Amino acid sequence: MELIRRYGDPDARLPVVRSRVKRFLDVALAAAALIIFAPLFLLIGAAVVLDSGWPALYSQERTGYAGKRFRIRKFRTMVRNAEARRSELLALNEAPYPAFKIRDDPRVTRVGRLLRKSSADELPQLWNVLLGDMSLVGPRPLPTMEADCLDANGQRRLLARPGITCFWQLGNRHSGPSDFDDWLAKDLAYIESWSVWLDLVLLARTARAVVRMTGR
Repeated sequence: MELIRRYGDPDARLPVVRSRVKRFLDVALAAAALIIFAPLFLLIGAAVVLDSGWPALYSQERTGYAGKRFRIRKFRTMVRNAEARRSELLALNEAPYPAFKIRDDPRVTRVGRLLRKSSADELPQLWNVLLGDMSLVGPRPLPTMEADCLDANGQRRLLARPGITCFWQLGNRHSGPSDFDDWLAKDLAYIESWSVWLDLVLLARTARAVVRMTGR
């Protein structure tokens, strides 16, 4: 809670009604999506297992709101020993420090490429939204080992509940990794300008991008 003491609690600065509306929308939309996409979950899970074996889901510890740690789940898009191979690929990293990303990552599977292009690999995070660890819209949660490398300014992005989509994700679906300062600026801009209307606009833009399959 050191972040809260240092910068103040963003939720406390927001009108109670707006804060509750955001949470209501998160729960309602995430629950509806989980029900609607239940058959798709089964199909994707089967495709992943047939393509590269068990398990179908990938779990990783991430750092969320106020530094709280939680486990995020995604459909597995990489080979099963992807984490073990990370160290040998560090020299190829294209993402702004402290993030790690390679445009044509050799660890990505055939089914994984399709899932990433459609962003369908992110669907299990709807469960994280229901649990309250994430929001539909907000700064992406960094892996804990990357979040631990953030400086004081970078830690300000932890002042909002992490989300499935936000400004940076929408602005960088076509291009490669960008400068971390740009990434941070967009996350902080969201935190400072948040509104229910902004969330709805970003969700609509995300849905359009997913339908057009303009993912990474």
